[in-house]
Amino acid sequence: MQIKHFISALVFSMTALSAQAQTALIQTSEGNITLELNAKAAPVTVKNFIARAQEGYYNGTIFHRVIRNFMIQGGGFEANMQEKADRPTIVNEADNGLKNDKYTIAMARLPEPHSASAQFFINTKNNDFLNHTAKTDQGWGYAVFGQVTAGFDVVDKIGKVYTKTVGYFDDVPIKPIVIQNVSISQ
Repeated sequence: MQIKHFISALVFSMTALSAQAQTALIQTSEGNITLELNAKAAPVTVKNFIARAQEGYYNGTIFHRVIRNFMIQGGGFEANMQEKADRPTIVNEADNGLKNDKYTIAMARLPEPHSASAQFFINTKNNDFLNHTAKTDQGWGYAVFGQVTAGFDVVDKIGKVYTKTVGYFDDVPIKPIVIQNVSISQ
């Protein structure tokens, strides 16, 4: 009888471990941001983000686009505004029920709905107009895949930096905000 209880407890513990949310720590030149990733709602997007983080893709990239009272975007450019090599695109999971609310993280993309690759943004206010409304080019929205759990002050600080135009890029922080490392834990 004791073995049966032991096995049940072991199975319960393994299930609880697999259900734990994964977290990401984004270390930036302005401080750290901790995220809780939602693999249940956005499995493809979370897997993609984790893969990029584990291969070191984000290390040395910057928050290259900051629009006050909107969002901070990063993960695709180096400090000299050199774009990193493209990665394969992923399916848009914006129809997952998660909303582009303040302090959520979502995938950046081109106008084509399924064009997200590596770039992401953190919403600095509720951005309902970015939410999924229909499976059309105009209605797809932007896939939220997690939320900030610590470092709100860092997000706010980045969201208020002064920006400039660099070539044909608008909203580039005057002083580069470097993503030094993105690490994943459970």
